[in-house]
Amino acid sequence: MNPFNSTAVQITVNGTPWQVRAGTSVAAALGQLASGTTRTSITGEPRAPLCGMGICHECRVRIQGRIRLACQTVCADGMQIHTDMGTAPGNAP
Repeated sequence: MNPFNSTAVQITVNGTPWQVRAGTSVAAALGQLASGTTRTSITGEPRAPLCGMGICHECRVRIQGRIRLACQTVCADGMQIHTDMGTAPGNAP
């Protein structure tokens, strides 16, 4: 990938439109938001990426209805991202 590529892609985070540079990881995009978190734990604590390479699984989010690691996923135009696993659409109770 060309690091100087400035093409933007449109993503949606928890229902809010957001624009990021093409090639940005979902974790990096979420880090630009005010909360900086990727999910909440089952006890309600905010969680954020820790290792940045897919080992810790702290960056789990729901993308297009499937659980993915934000640090290992590149933003794509039209991507729907939900950060709260407890309230994400399609999440079983």
